[in-house]
Amino acid sequence: MSDATRAIEAVWRIESARLVAGLARMVGDVGLAEDLAQDALVAALEKWPEAGVPENPGAWLMATAKNRAIDRLRREKTYQRKREEVARETGAMFAMERSDFEAAAEDEIGDDLLALIFTCCHPLLSREARVALTLRLLGGLTTPEIARAFLAPEPTVAQRLVRAKRTLRDAKVPFEVPRGAELAERLPSVLEVIYLVFNEGYAASAGEDWIRTDLCEEALRLGRILAELAPAEPEVHGLVALMEIQASRSAARRGPDGAPVLLLDQDRGRWDPLLVVRGRRALERAEALPGPLGPYGLQAAIAACHAQAIRPEETDWVRIAALYEALAQVAPSPVVELNRAVALGMAFGPEAGLELLTQIEDDPSLAQYHLLPSVRGDLLEKAGRPEEAAAEFRKAATLATNDREKDLLLQRAEGHG
Repeated sequence: MSDATRAIEAVWRIESARLVAGLARMVGDVGLAEDLAQDALVAALEKWPEAGVPENPGAWLMATAKNRAIDRLRREKTYQRKREEVARETGAMFAMERSDFEAAAEDEIGDDLLALIFTCCHPLLSREARVALTLRLLGGLTTPEIARAFLAPEPTVAQRLVRAKRTLRDAKVPFEVPRGAELAERLPSVLEVIYLVFNEGYAASAGEDWIRTDLCEEALRLGRILAELAPAEPEVHGLVALMEIQASRSAARRGPDGAPVLLLDQDRGRWDPLLVVRGRRALERAEALPGPLGPYGLQAAIAACHAQAIRPEETDWVRIAALYEALAQVAPSPVVELNRAVALGMAFGPEAGLELLTQIEDDPSLAQYHLLPSVRGDLLEKAGRPEEAAAEFRKAATLATNDREKDLLLQRAEGHG
């Protein structure tokens, strides 16, 4: 791979979401915006290897995509009408200079990325389609990565993406951040999307890198903006608290060679104290609002338990197990039960965790989920059954799609082979 190609991939990872969002504001069609962004990427692949990477690659991609948008509108013989409509709505966006685009990207009130999320999370779409489309357009995730986040077949996710973009286009859904009752209606889906984007960055489902910092930072930024837009919504603050505390561990989650470091093996002195403090403050804001904690607030409370323990052995696993039980009541899922099994194993012994695993191991959604055999292997290891543990770690390695995680699981298997 050439240096130019590597540079293009890096630029695309950083700029694609903003590019799609800016284009969607211009053309009012997220599907068309994605096509135009892809056209600009193809142009970069053709020109940059010879001409070199421009000084401002993001502006180059936007200008190229904008010109292609104008060309397409001209070909459709609706250029003048569309130009007038867009000029009225965006303040003559077509005439913007590079500095104007940069200023628009800095504007948190009319943030294009936030508008893109709410557009993708329109009530016309199913929950699954909302999440899949936002992950695709905001996070730049591939169809296989989205399928893994959903624990769903790839063809199903591909169909959801096509249908979702067609539905938004045919319904002429406005590209904007909603207000009032409409904001509250779309908020739960938006929170779910942001957290899935964060999770894909926190533990990448595929590839060589276990952590994708860019996705974590983008999810955090959007979560913080939402907290200002909806200050009376406890789950917004709960989600921000959860992401802040989890992000605080980033530096400790990888060893010198980039290999994953498990939670109980991490050097807690490397956890970011500022992010921990921010997370606790966000959790306090959620707890101060009326009503019990929701799913994100409960998960944030679990993360706070870990953050409060100076050493792993000081972790209050009994409280964590109780919080997971409460979480299972308000947001039941096999993955929550899997995490509860870990907590039970730490609080009351590995057999307690293994007993819970027997109740969920036949769930179809966990059939290809590598963390099920991984957790079982860990509990078997703690129960003094090394050969069985090694077999489970090997099974988990065959299911893992992230290279770093696969290597870690194989190392754990070899340690007990």
